[in-house]
Amino acid sequence: MTTEQLITQIILTVSICMVAGLLVTRLVRLLNLPDVTAYLIAGVLVGTFCLGGISLGGYYFGYNAVVFENETLNVVFDVICDVALGFIAFAIGSEFRWGSLKKTGREATVIGIIQAVAATLLVDGALVGAHFLLLKLTGQDILPLPAAIMLGAIASATAPAATLMVVRQYKAKGPLTSILLPIVALDDAVGLVLFAVSAGIAKAMLSGEVSIVSIVVEPLLEIVLSLVLGALIGFALSFAENLFHSHSNRLSLSIAFVLVTVAASMLHFEIEGVHIGFSSLLTCMMMGTIFCNFCACSEEMMERTDKWTKPIFILFFVISGAELDLSVFLQPIFVAIGLVYILFRSLGKYFGARGSSMLTRSDPTIQKYLGITLLPQAGVALGMVTTVCADPTLSEVGSTVRFVVLFAVLIYEVFGPMLTKWALTRAGDITEKPAGKTARRRNALHWHKS
Repeated sequence: MTTEQLITQIILTVSICMVAGLLVTRLVRLLNLPDVTAYLIAGVLVGTFCLGGISLGGYYFGYNAVVFENETLNVVFDVICDVALGFIAFAIGSEFRWGSLKKTGREATVIGIIQAVAATLLVDGALVGAHFLLLKLTGQDILPLPAAIMLGAIASATAPAATLMVVRQYKAKGPLTSILLPIVALDDAVGLVLFAVSAGIAKAMLSGEVSIVSIVVEPLLEIVLSLVLGALIGFALSFAENLFHSHSNRLSLSIAFVLVTVAASMLHFEIEGVHIGFSSLLTCMMMGTIFCNFCACSEEMMERTDKWTKPIFILFFVISGAELDLSVFLQPIFVAIGLVYILFRSLGKYFGARGSSMLTRSDPTIQKYLGITLLPQAGVALGMVTTVCADPTLSEVGSTVRFVVLFAVLIYEVFGPMLTKWALTRAGDITEKPAGKTARRRNALHWHKS
């Protein structure tokens, strides 16, 4: 494509994704489903296997992941997704006010670690068993042990984006919501450690070499450095906000700082053979936490930022849906392995959260429903898959890991937000709007009467 054609295709695809996401929300609300589910379904409809596969005059009327990977278009949409995740992490971090952390900090830490480890161990055990069973039945190593171990680590990851969107859409408030967001944030840190340890074990199986640096040192450095970087930028943002007084300037400054943080967290380098990197999610979360605790106008600025970022979030989820690979259904054996993965990850999340919340004597509603809200899985898990596929040692099991996780993400992304909404509603954190108020909003004549 020429530069002019690329610009046209970008504008066309962005507009189609946005409109499709908004239109599908009108349909799914008839079924009382969350908007996140609508955006993901819209993504499938405009994706490679539907509208994205249709072209006219060289332009695609949707999101064609296969074609876009070979064009500059792929970079543009990657930027949109990275920026969206940065704002999502920033929003989650802003929920960590010292007052609430004093009440739920210890509880969230214990539950966050145990549920993540439980999911990893259960999936590891089930898939290692499946490895030996398939080897005996077929005589082929369909599910290699290193792949099973990596899938167990990926099982620990939860999707913060889908969870936050459901909480924000329904303005969920209550004991379950208060502890859910800190756990989802902590989940990323725990997942990084589990993934690094599992990757080290898998590499040792494939190459016969064990690296303590890659298993222990590098993941801990990534977590600590991400938190330090996020804290420094958070303090800088809190100070800079005091230099401006207009809401528009403060909003622009907040947006600029999130973009800077996303860019800074993408830096990677090596020192004496030790790989140094940052987690974008952890860095932006920490910046949001510092900002909301040290800036007097943070609450107002976060409300304004939320309104500004709504279109970006719609694009993020629609693109995520469009990138779901439906071809995984053509691989029955991976579908079967994926079902085992989904079953045992769900059991690990649910019973890990339930058992640990009982251990910390949490509210009964937290014990009953927390595990269900931790089921969504998407961005972080797919990022881990990309890391596996890009690693020279792990790449030989990359295709197996990719197919299984893609299938699981497809299922979790469609049903996860619905289950999260159901659990928050049953826990009493989501309450229905008064019928009269809802009716007035739907009635266009109300504006003429007022």
